Amino acid sequence: MQMKREEIIEKLKDILVSASDDPDVLSKCTEDAKLQTELGLTSVNMLYTVIAIEETFDIRFDDVTVTSFDTFGDVVDYVEKKLS
Repeated sequence: MQMKREEIIEKLKDILVSASDDPDVLSKCTEDAKLQTELGLTSVNMLYTVIAIEETFDIRFDDVTVTSFDTFGDVVDYVEKKLS
């Protein structure tokens, strides 16, 4: 069963809230939001996020690095592709 994009987004937002040091990250979290500059994710936050995404969605990031993603939407697209 394929997960709907909206479901993926909601789960990713939950992960970002846990990973981020910014209490307002949820309000800034749009598909166009830049991960590092707008959402304030450091390399450590990004590493935590990748691990949490792998565990939550039971996928592996094999063909990309953390810096492969510029926006929140890029991450959503990647997870959606891996789940299809």
